[in-house]
Amino acid sequence: MRMDASDENLANAAAGGDAAAFSALLERRYDQLFALCFRLTGGRAEAEDLTQDICAALPAKIARFRGEAKFMTWLYRVAVNAVHDRRRRQASHGKAAAGWGDWELARQATEKENAEQVDWLISAMRALPGDLRDTLALVLDDMTHAQAADILGVSEGTISWRISEAKKHLRRIREEEDTG
Repeated sequence: MRMDASDENLANAAAGGDAAAFSALLERRYDQLFALCFRLTGGRAEAEDLTQDICAALPAKIARFRGEAKFMTWLYRVAVNAVHDRRRRQASHGKAAAGWGDWELARQATEKENAEQVDWLISAMRALPGDLRDTLALVLDDMTHAQAADILGVSEGTISWRISEAKKHLRRIREEEDTG
């Protein structure tokens, strides 16, 4: 295909599968396409990405070029549609990310609250008598009462009583902190 052929002739040939015509057309109009994408996006990197996306999709799209408008008018419409699609995707992603952002903030707040409770419990356990502290530590490590009893050499009933006593002590410590 000759380089002095019109854009429309090159586009029609490219639509028919002429790779040389497509290449010549792209070489001729790439800079204008990029400039438009830059003006539409306002950023060089985004304009480069958008221009590349359009060029990658252009072989399939050019098959639908009917020559009812000038090629550049048609190409600009393709670019504007691509920008609109990108903005819609970004807006949808932004909405989804905003929801995740709220979820993440709530998760972090819950995690912080749990950490504060664990810190309080560890601190409060220091005030417990040794046998109650040891028993509570084992049960908090997901040991059954039977396992804790075996480790401490006492009965399961004693483990249950110690847990009950530890809870009473901890409740008293909390009440003293809340009123003091």
